[in-house]
Amino acid sequence: MLARIVSLTPGPLPFIRSFHYRKTGTLNCTTREMGFEDLHSDVKKCVNLRLCNVSGCMTEILEIHADHPSIHVVFVPGNPGVITFYKEFVESLFEFLGGTASVSAVGSAGQTEKNWDHGKLYSLPEQIDHKIEFIKAQNIEVPLVLVGHSIGAYISLEMLRRLQKKAVYCIGLYPFLALNLQSKKQSTIVKVATSRVLSTTLSFLAASLGFLPTKLLRLISKLSYGKSWSNTAVEAACSHLSQYHVIRNVLFMAMTEFRKVYSC
Repeated sequence: MLARIVSLTPGPLPFIRSFHYRKTGTLNCTTREMGFEDLHSDVKKCVNLRLCNVSGCMTEILEIHADHPSIHVVFVPGNPGVITFYKEFVESLFEFLGGTASVSAVGSAGQTEKNWDHGKLYSLPEQIDHKIEFIKAQNIEVPLVLVGHSIGAYISLEMLRRLQKKAVYCIGLYPFLALNLQSKKQSTIVKVATSRVLSTTLSFLAASLGFLPTKLLRLISKLSYGKSWSNTAVEAACSHLSQYHVIRNVLFMAMTEFRKVYSC
């Protein structure tokens, strides 16, 4: 069962380059349903988008609960950590596992559509603590499998190390575990993220897009991020990436993750 997770499914996120590592040896929530039907059974399932208070931080969580799970998969996103980007991925994973596993996808702290945290910025170590606090608050009685995308793979590995009694397996999808000093893209991100002036300016520019008409904003998103994106991903981009506090958190976390990964 665990080995099957590595192969996953060909879509909708084309980043299935992975590593896998196996270890040896109270939430206040509001829920919104994002419906889909489980193709492996006659029982209709729904993806739930929960807004939860995790140790004082409002957090967006996507989840599907299996009736009789044999494992519980916890997915940690990459930066920017907007969890609604991964709706189709969560659906596909649940479907691929035939409804035998519950799936929880935990958004990054501070990356909600509404600025619940009043502009608080979260570092990489704080994001790790945030995910661990979420796990500790859950009543999970089956083996826990961690899946992380990009820097989420780094977070998942640390979770595996610190949650030895609960987590048994870790899978990284396009894991970001080392800094590529030859990458011009990474070099540019570092320069912007480490400059308070540049990061603030970029965040204001992104926030200014929120004043555009919705149809125009959707068009810009499709042209900027790719025509292959699903409608759900475009909606997530429009609702979150046009928020000042979201972009500031993206850049702040990028700064701290580059520093952390570079020091390893």
